[in-house]
Amino acid sequence: MEPTNDKSTAESPVPLSIEVSVVIPCRNEERTLAGCILEALEACKSAGISGEVIVANNGSTDNSQAVAEAHGARVVDVQEVGYGNALRGGIAQARGKFIVMGDADGSYQFCEIPRFVEQLRNGFDLVMGNRFKGGIDPGAMPWLHRYFGNPVLSWIGRRLFRSPIGDFQCGLRAFSRQAYDAMQTTAPGMEFASEIVVRATQMNLRVTEIPIQLKPDGRNGPSHLRTWRDGWRNICLMARLRFQSRRGT
Repeated sequence: MEPTNDKSTAESPVPLSIEVSVVIPCRNEERTLAGCILEALEACKSAGISGEVIVANNGSTDNSQAVAEAHGARVVDVQEVGYGNALRGGIAQARGKFIVMGDADGSYQFCEIPRFVEQLRNGFDLVMGNRFKGGIDPGAMPWLHRYFGNPVLSWIGRRLFRSPIGDFQCGLRAFSRQAYDAMQTTAPGMEFASEIVVRATQMNLRVTEIPIQLKPDGRNGPSHLRTWRDGWRNICLMARLRFQSRRGT
């Protein structure tokens, strides 16, 4: 992967005071991005958490970058398109001990950040949100994803890897920087979501989940998720990681 271009702090020393980096992947999310950034910053401030917000700009052609900078986020340009690529690029520039990741479309509530951080402080390496235990508002998730796609992918993951996680695809999650670095993720696309859970399970890291609420997204364009393509890529990734683990590679 090519080095990311961090326009705002490339030459700045790494401050020791940042505990939490909130990383938000973004591609043409000018309509909802500001609300996500402000909610994340306010959640950290209200809870006394020293934090930063990083927007991983993944080829936006709208005003997302300007919106992010105007609302207090640090923008990292990631040239290689893809959900996993964007997050890896943003996390590479993160300065916090803990990483919280969440989508830029307004579907996740960043006010939940303190709950995730509390579990990380308690010693967990990966804290997953669980939309099915929390709640899914009407219109927040397509029927096919809610009753087939997500449950099936999570079931496959639990069966193959004996993972305790019930919602493999939840986009709101948190992990320690130390654990993430040890995972050595490679997935470029949406399958990055499964890779994090699988690698954490394979490494016997401490994982847990907390109920969260999913809201309808606020975008006015199509979702970046491609149901069948991305579902298949998740299955292929889990099959590959399972095969590698059986071979001891």
